[in-house]
Amino acid sequence: MKTDLTVNGEARQVEHESRTTLLDALRDHLDLTGTKKGCDHGQCGACTVLVNGRRVNSCLSLAAMHDGDEITTIEGLGEPGALNTLQEAFVNKDGYQCGYCTPGQIMSATAMLEEARDGAPSHVSETLTGSVPLTDAEIAERMSGNLCRCSAYPFIREAIAMSAEKKS
Repeated sequence: MKTDLTVNGEARQVEHESRTTLLDALRDHLDLTGTKKGCDHGQCGACTVLVNGRRVNSCLSLAAMHDGDEITTIEGLGEPGALNTLQEAFVNKDGYQCGYCTPGQIMSATAMLEEARDGAPSHVSETLTGSVPLTDAEIAERMSGNLCRCSAYPFIREAIAMSAEKKS
């Protein structure tokens, strides 16, 4: 079967089996290996990509479900020498250890910052309406779907807060 995607701003067509996940289509068919395969069960967040601006665990989503969708992977955010604000913050705050979860963390944080800017509350938000201050607890809750086996969580949260300050 064929699926038409826009990946990192470029129109792409993927020929695949009907059971191919979006993760496998990106890695194995399009050679975009920045998105990682962690648990392959949607529990770790290493495979997080943006689909039409929303974060998705690509290991749980079939490629065929995304015909016509816009997909953004870590490769679409920045590149060496031209990192985006969040990527720079991860480097400046040492928001990584081994680096395996980092692409998923950055993709999830990218969407999370937009959600917070749009006023979407989390389970720890003090109010359901209005602006959401990105406290450490707020960031931790919003990033709870992304695991780091090296436990770089304090630095990851600092990087996200640093990026949020630069963008506001």
